[in-house]
Amino acid sequence: MRSVRLTVKGRVQGVGFRYLTKMVADRLGVLGRVWNEANGSVTIEAQGPEDIIADFIAEIRKSPSPQGKVTSLSIEEIPAFSATRFQVTYR
Repeated sequence: MRSVRLTVKGRVQGVGFRYLTKMVADRLGVLGRVWNEANGSVTIEAQGPEDIIADFIAEIRKSPSPQGKVTSLSIEEIPAFSATRFQVTYR
């Protein structure tokens, strides 16, 4: 299992990015959460098998939203967390 925190910058708010991220996560079987940050970025915490997380990151890097554009994506390994699904959260 691999657990990561992704910080995504670019045109990622107001374009359906979080909901399409959830659709990608659900299709791949990734657990976790996604939320908007006040600075215009999006944070994603994702957990799953190593190869699935690699596929998930690749899809996020391309932007799951046709109107979105990822200009920067940082990846941080984090401790495993408890999740039973992938959800859009609000902070």
